Amino acid sequence: MSKQIHARRIEGIDKNVWVEFTQLVVEHKVNVNLGQGFPDFSPPEFAKEYFKDALFESGGMLNQYTRAFGHPLLVKVLAQFFSKLFGQDLDANLNILVTVGAYQALFCTFQALIDEGDEVIVIEPFFDCYEPMVKMAGGTPVFIPLRLKSLKEGVPLSSGDWMLDPEELAAKFTAKTKAIVINSPNNPLGKVYKKQELEMIAELCIKNNVLCFSDEVYEWLVYDGTEHIRIASLPGMWDRTISIGSAGKTFSATGWKVGWAFGPDHLLRHLRTVHQNSLYHCPTVAQEAVAQSFQKEFERFSEPESYFVQLPQQLSLKRDQLVRCLTAVGMKPIVPEGGYFLIADISGVKVDLPEPSDRDEPYDFRFVKWMIKNKGFATIPVSAFYSSQNKKHFSHFIRFCFAKKDDTLIAAEKILQSWNLTN
Repeated sequence: MSKQIHARRIEGIDKNVWVEFTQLVVEHKVNVNLGQGFPDFSPPEFAKEYFKDALFESGGMLNQYTRAFGHPLLVKVLAQFFSKLFGQDLDANLNILVTVGAYQALFCTFQALIDEGDEVIVIEPFFDCYEPMVKMAGGTPVFIPLRLKSLKEGVPLSSGDWMLDPEELAAKFTAKTKAIVINSPNNPLGKVYKKQELEMIAELCIKNNVLCFSDEVYEWLVYDGTEHIRIASLPGMWDRTISIGSAGKTFSATGWKVGWAFGPDHLLRHLRTVHQNSLYHCPTVAQEAVAQSFQKEFERFSEPESYFVQLPQQLSLKRDQLVRCLTAVGMKPIVPEGGYFLIADISGVKVDLPEPSDRDEPYDFRFVKWMIKNKGFATIPVSAFYSSQNKKHFSHFIRFCFAKKDDTLIAAEKILQSWNLTN
């Protein structure tokens, strides 16, 4: 008998929604892609200029290796920028790890801090990598869904209407619980956790001596006066929290793949061990450009010309445009408080879908595939952001990315209006 080739820890996690639907988009030459979460508009001019300057820097050293755990200028600026936001005097060398995007920061976090037999509480809907990353670290994900509270008839649904049940959450904490993962603003829902919600989570973490992994990649993208609160800034939470951010989302440059993790040294040192034994180093030029961009934003923080002020203003208009369009064609959008995305209830949209080849495939997967093949329009099924036991309860939603050029959104609107007229 031949030996098993693959590691058991990767069993059952081979499927990936992005791989599957990106391939479909390519195969069917999709006209409008509101699926994958990247802007199709350019980063700010100042960021591109900093990248170009770094690339062609006269000495050429910015094209070589830099400090493994973060380019010196970048960690210095991040420490200066975020110390006030966290209410901590951040040490650039001990409290910050720069990674190849937020994705690697998440991977390092799970690999470094989750062990065999540990339970990790994951709030649904969740960014889809959380579950496989927990399993690859040897842990067991324990799921709890945000639940839609009852609303008055005719009142538009908001992502803020989806909430945790405090008693249900408290019951998920056991002697095996090592960590809880939160994502605010949430992908795909767009929920921004309110202070009292975060305080409730924090109280449970402290009471049960549990870590918190806080994915905050959309931290600057909040709308309608909503405030993003960093859970690590709450009393008792800094010493037990890893906070994760993304330059790609911050400066609309997702391809630069620069991310970071903030935290106390007694936690972050273990992430550094994983980082140095996997990727070791992040691209120097991109880190230099991000550092210079943060420095510029630091100098004009909260001013009208700040990119952190202008970008959410622009995206909120795009969000509202898409909400109006989806409502007009019979979908029921959930208005997001933050992030790149909105989800919409498609249960009122009638289409003649072909019989499924896989009876277990959720309805939203079939619906999105039909849209791609028949309408040239790509979105993402929301059940992909739920555990296997809960997928069936949330298979009537699809996710749209509104961080797109106006021309892209207008093209999407034309497809939807035409579709509505013919159905």
